[in-house]
Amino acid sequence: MTATTDLSSPATALRGTVELRTADGWLAVCSAEELLPGRGVAALLPDGRQAALFLDRSGRLYAIGNVDPFTGAGVLSHGLLGTVQDRTYVASPLLKQRFDLADGRCLDDDTVAVASYPVRVEPARA
Repeated sequence: MTATTDLSSPATALRGTVELRTADGWLAVCSAEELLPGRGVAALLPDGRQAALFLDRSGRLYAIGNVDPFTGAGVLSHGLLGTVQDRTYVASPLLKQRFDLADGRCLDDDTVAVASYPVRVEPARA
């Protein structure tokens, strides 16, 4: 299961509601217009967990867990985005471990991962 939605339109043209898939179905998180390329947004899920949503500079959306497993702090949404070997990641702002945005795996320690969530934009209704 992938956590990314590849959108054919440029990032600046996103319109609608960003939703991520939880065990209970699709959850509306924020307006697509609120996402800035290269920046993360944190969301509190109904079960108390946190998710971090990202829009990369090519217009792809990602959602992973927001809690850094190395520190227990909810900070991944504040991390820096980067790419290595065609893999988009976020680097934790605390200890700098990198997490693959497609599947949540830590690129620096293959025994560690955060949750990943399918994400989509539900178009605004007229």
